[in-house]
Amino acid sequence: MKQKLFILLLMLIGFGSASQAQEIQRPQPKFWFGVSGAANMNFYSGTTQTLNSTVYAPTAFHEGFGVSPWTSIFMEYRPNPVFGLKFDFGYDDRSGSFDQVIAPCNCPADLDAKLSYFTMEPSLRISPFSNGFYVLVGAVFSSAYDKSFEYQQEQQPDRAGDFSSFTSKKLSGQIAAGYDIPLSSTSSQTQLNLSPFISYHPYFGQAPRGIESWSMQTVRVGLSLKIGKGKKTAVVEEIPEAVAIAPVAVVDPDVTFTVNSPTNITAERRVRETFPLRNYVFFDLGSTEIPNRYVLLKKDQVKDFKEDQIEVLAPLVQSDRPKREMVVYYNVLNILGDRMGKNPNSTIVLVGSSEKGPADGKLMAESVKKYLVDVFSINPKRIAIEGRNKPKIPSEQPGGQLELVLLREGDRRVSIESSSPELLMEFQSGPDAPLKPIEFVTVQEAPVDSYVTFSVKGAKEAFSSWSLEIADEQGRVQKFGQYTKEEVSIPGKTILGDRPVGDYKVTMIGQTKSGKVIKKENNVHMVLWTPITNEEGMRFSVIFEFNDSKSIDIYQKYLTEIVAPKIPEGGKVIIHGYTDVIGGEENNKVLSLARANDVRNILESAVNKSGKKNVKFEVLGFGEDESVSPFANKLPEERFYNRTVIIDIVPNK
Repeated sequence: MKQKLFILLLMLIGFGSASQAQEIQRPQPKFWFGVSGAANMNFYSGTTQTLNSTVYAPTAFHEGFGVSPWTSIFMEYRPNPVFGLKFDFGYDDRSGSFDQVIAPCNCPADLDAKLSYFTMEPSLRISPFSNGFYVLVGAVFSSAYDKSFEYQQEQQPDRAGDFSSFTSKKLSGQIAAGYDIPLSSTSSQTQLNLSPFISYHPYFGQAPRGIESWSMQTVRVGLSLKIGKGKKTAVVEEIPEAVAIAPVAVVDPDVTFTVNSPTNITAERRVRETFPLRNYVFFDLGSTEIPNRYVLLKKDQVKDFKEDQIEVLAPLVQSDRPKREMVVYYNVLNILGDRMGKNPNSTIVLVGSSEKGPADGKLMAESVKKYLVDVFSINPKRIAIEGRNKPKIPSEQPGGQLELVLLREGDRRVSIESSSPELLMEFQSGPDAPLKPIEFVTVQEAPVDSYVTFSVKGAKEAFSSWSLEIADEQGRVQKFGQYTKEEVSIPGKTILGDRPVGDYKVTMIGQTKSGKVIKKENNVHMVLWTPITNEEGMRFSVIFEFNDSKSIDIYQKYLTEIVAPKIPEGGKVIIHGYTDVIGGEENNKVLSLARANDVRNILESAVNKSGKKNVKFEVLGFGEDESVSPFANKLPEERFYNRTVIIDIVPNK
């Protein structure tokens, strides 16, 4: 119970910090008066046995609980929007019942405490955000009103009286959080607020008696109704026509609008891609069966399956976005079964991780093992299983409080571990080692490099939103938006259609937070990206664990000895970093660029040592931008694959 109430207090504080939208300005009274009512949740602990000089309980009481009323009248003083004072004068009932105990006669015994006080509660009021949320920190001065008890023991007459050695005056403390909900119109001079609140009264100063060790703590949940009268809105008198008024200069927001339209990028028509194979199988919440999005074969289909013949040209649609590469990943168990069949000495360990505990994790791992044994005829002795609460490399970290649902989805998985090199990525070992990548050839669509980028620096501070109007030579206008980000990329083909080139006037239309419209223009020459039909480029990818840019160290030898030798003299290396949608947008952009630069530094060093010349590197970090991210973000495997750096090697032609 106490944990749930503390969580409620934290949620209210979180709600206040998240709800910072400022409403239309309303009168702000300095003095507020009101009444409050609440329920006290009283938690007893310690030892209570000697009740008074005539009543002694043969078995001591220790724990207890009670719900009782609290009511007050109060005054608030708010000299400014952030700091203020609050004074409550109230009736505070702290009654409760101790947990039943067994007396030496093997008889149940009960003790009810009827405690109440008159209180004065001065508090410092802090409103840290631009809304109704507030925090109270203060003292509680209590004067006892009722200190009676009723003791009952089976086979004995009931006994009642007042507690002896009772502390009639107490000084304790409290912390509280609440939220003012306006009930009046913004134009009303008299303001009426309804305020739900929760407060916590800790052990400090809460001992009711001067003997034994009985102590209590209280969580209070209630409502306040408060009223205040603000100043009248100033009336602006009509100024005679003869009086000249100096114009007030209105400064437009400081934003910079630029358009980057790349030339016809020399890019490959066909790409030979080395695609990393993540060694995780993700399970749906509440199920220990392999999800049906994974490709599962029947036993008679195994003879026709070859990992180098996976059909990757038929796209799998996830979130209405064709992701050809995900077809490869969803065959991970078939690829693993095929490799283990070809390498009869290889072994694996399947580690199931479940929020429900190791037993549930083992059931998940057992499902994967059963598939490999039943369908691919793998000797079960080659497959060990384990169960864990958390994977060895978890996404959810201790103390984390944000986006826990997405993180926990990623931690509900079976990890495929092996010490057999023929199954693993080159130079990799350990629990985070990906499986050996798979290579395939695909047709290149227009790369991100060919997109037209529109940048409005300062848009987040200046605008509530902005949009684009793009007019061609004949005055035909295309409209795009609304946007809130500072940078947007649009495929050139979306604007040009089938035209090979075009000249456009681009107008950025920004809506300021005060309602004003700001326009800025740019002229741009666009060239349609067209692929070259007789070139084949290469693509490699490395994938990262959650929120980690330094795990690039484990790819050092792979990048140096596998990828770098394939970079031709005079070639171009395009390196793009991405993240999933977990975390802050700005942080993700910085993180993706850090990952991409780490890859560049390793490759550039290896190229320089090899003596190759005129190799150009291009590095971009896109963060979580879903308009260009490689995969969707609805499923945990998609988010894991979005934590990536993609390396395109383009020949010098």
